[in-house]
Amino acid sequence: MGDQAQKLREMIKLRKNFPKEAKEKDEEKSPTPAPGIDSRVVAVTSGKGGVGKTNFTINLGITLAKAGKKVVIFDADLGLANIDVILGSIPKYTLVDLMERDLPIEKVMSEGPEGIGIISGASGIEGLMDMSPEKVEGLTRRFSEISRYADFILIDTGAGISKSVLSFVLAAQEVLVISTPEPTSITDAYAVIKAIGNQDRDKSIQLLINKVKDSKEGREVYHKLQRVGKEFLQMEIGLLGFVREDPSVVKAVYSQNPFAVQFPACHAAKDIEAAARKLVSKEADEIKEDQGFFQKVIGLFK
Repeated sequence: MGDQAQKLREMIKLRKNFPKEAKEKDEEKSPTPAPGIDSRVVAVTSGKGGVGKTNFTINLGITLAKAGKKVVIFDADLGLANIDVILGSIPKYTLVDLMERDLPIEKVMSEGPEGIGIISGASGIEGLMDMSPEKVEGLTRRFSEISRYADFILIDTGAGISKSVLSFVLAAQEVLVISTPEPTSITDAYAVIKAIGNQDRDKSIQLLINKVKDSKEGREVYHKLQRVGKEFLQMEIGLLGFVREDPSVVKAVYSQNPFAVQFPACHAAKDIEAAARKLVSKEADEIKEDQGFFQKVIGLFK
């Protein structure tokens, strides 16, 4: 898998250089900090791959930025990071550089569409889990600087219930679980919710049902998961919304340009706008106070 990802990145590099980094020099301006902002840390996760999690995260971030929010996306899929692949970008620095070099966070953060900040992960760096406590603490200290730049920090986790995935999910204030109407996807989404509930039954969890034919199908999937969550896990599961199947999404993926940018009037883009509005309008008292996302990640990694 690592070889395939490397070949794909090499192909992308030949086709399209990262628009900002290709022009940037080390002395160029970094994103302007926003002092005093209390970032909302939202982990976007799923039970299985192929449900559109990363694509949703990118387009949600762009949509929030269009609405005037400062957004940073962190690619936390430590096994196969692919935000850069979807964007058709070659970032100058990645998580590996943050791990191995004493670089400030603004140096590693690249600029994406609509000014969103992106911290790129790197494929095949599962060794992060084996870092010494001192190295993890230093890395986490630099991560904590992200809160100076964002209203929303979107954590694009890997799929499944591995320790690395759950570490980010449990440390976040809010969790979005992505599912599709496929029975296997629903089952795996339930497995993720159960794994979260086993450690924190009060975690704020919302569902986003992707690739639905219509809202009726989306609501059916939601009610299934809501019912079993309440009956077997004693957990309340919210609904962020649905995203309809849309040929524009496929076209955008092939062109490596987010559909919220390339096709802003398409059905999927409108559905994500509705989800973004609901996320922004969530009452402050519904959100658990952040006790230090990156500090909690340290403890969960150990």
